[in-house]
Parts: sequence; structure tokens; C-alpha cells
Amino acid sequence: MIPSDIRDEIMRRLANTEKEKGVRIVLAIESGSRAWGFASPNSDYDVRFIYIHPEDWYYSINLEERRDVIEYPIVDEIDLNGWDIRKALKLFWKSNPAFVEWIQSPIKYIEVGGFAEKARMLLPSVYSQESGIYHYRSMAKSNRNRYLRAEKVPLKKYFYVLRPLLACRWIEKYNTAAPIEFEKLLHLLGNQKELLREIDILHAKKRDAPEMGLSDPVPILNEFIEIELVRLEALNPQNSGKCEQKSVLNILFKDTLHE
Repeated sequence: MIPSDIRDEIMRRLANTEKEKGVRIVLAIESGSRAWGFASPNSDYDVRFIYIHPEDWYYSINLEERRDVIEYPIVDEIDLNGWDIRKALKLFWKSNPAFVEWIQSPIKYIEVGGFAEKARMLLPSVYSQESGIYHYRSMAKSNRNRYLRAEKVPLKKYFYVLRPLLACRWIEKYNTAAPIEFEKLLHLLGNQKELLREIDILHAKKRDAPEMGLSDPVPILNEFIEIELVRLEALNPQNSGKCEQKSVLNILFKDTLHE
């Protein structure tokens, strides 16, 4: 899925990050369209990582003032940045959609120690269905409003609407975070064969088209999107109230720090 020369370069940059910044990367993954399963031939490589400093770094009265992200300017097709583990876990506690997707990515570059696996095990008890539905509903609506009302529609934007809509269905049905791979969500459309056929045709076009390839509007997809957005607007998901205490995430932080 990731060409070997690109993977080698990504691994080289991650190793340089550890050396230059004095950190240990516990998880590095591919995010975005390549992880979702609908990349274009010229899509960027969105590399995201979680890192941890030596233990003494966290024993400081000015800890909150210290930078908790590592970011690099985008100079080629590799987009590389990451979060300190404390930032990542604080966002996990809030059901941050980026972190939830990172730990579920099917494309991994680095996974060392027990951090990622323990985070995945905690996901059912930490994740807020209310937050998840709100996030994906908003994502679908904003992309619909911005991109799907033109005479020519960016191919990838259909998937930027369809994937979050199906993620909402997953959360409703299974009461847990949705997987990030688009293909794993399609069964939620049941026996809507014509709709599935149009999605498959669009998916094939997307795989062969450049990143900003355009398409004529697809009426059956537009109709499904409008109906689903109206349904979700009327939905009033209940807050699961999960993880009211941060204790389990404090334990995960300490365990990872002492590994």
C-alpha cells in the first residue's frame, strides 16, 4: 500500500525526529485518505505520530508552557507531525476524532511498547458516542455545503461526506467508535444495491484520478446525502458519560513513561 521507497524515507525521517528532538516515538501511522482507503495516485502521505520525552522532562513547573507538538513544513508529498503523549491522552479523554482514528489506522510505521494496544483496549470505555456523531455530522455537512453544490464536484469530496455519514450510522448501531476504513462501513447500506453500485463506480474513478479530479454530480448519492443529513439533524444522541475520571488514562501515561 505504501511504496517501499516512500516507507523507507518516512522511517528515516521518524528516526531523525527521535534523534534531533530527544524523544521516543511509540506510535506512527498513516492518516487521511490513504488510511481511509480512497487515495488518489498523487495523494500526500499524512504521517502522524505520538511521542514521549524522558521522564525528567515532565517534572517541571513550566510543563504547561512547553511545546507539545512536533511539526515540519511540507516540502514534498510527505506531511509529518506528531503530539506529545500528554496532549494525545488529554485529547483522547475528550474523544478527539483525530486521535481515535490514529490508533485505529491500518497503516502503521512504528508501534513499540504497549501504548497503542492499551489505548485501543480503552476505546470502548473512553469514547463518547455523542461527540463522535456530532463530529462526523458536522464534517459531512460542511463538506456537502462547500463542495457538493457545484456543477463539477471534486471526486474525493463525495467520500469526505459519505464516510462521516456512514461513521454516524456505525456509532448508532454499535455504540462504539467507527473504523476508519471506508470499505468496513459499506455494509451499513444494507441492500441498497444501486447506491452501492454508484459508490463503487465513483471509488474506481477516484483511484485513477488526480487528487483534485472532478466529476459530474451523482443524483443518487446527492439524494442519499440529503436524506441522511436531515435524519441526523433530528437525531439527539445521548452522552454516554464514559470516562468521567481520567484515572485510566493517567495509568496509561505512567505505564508508557516507565516502559
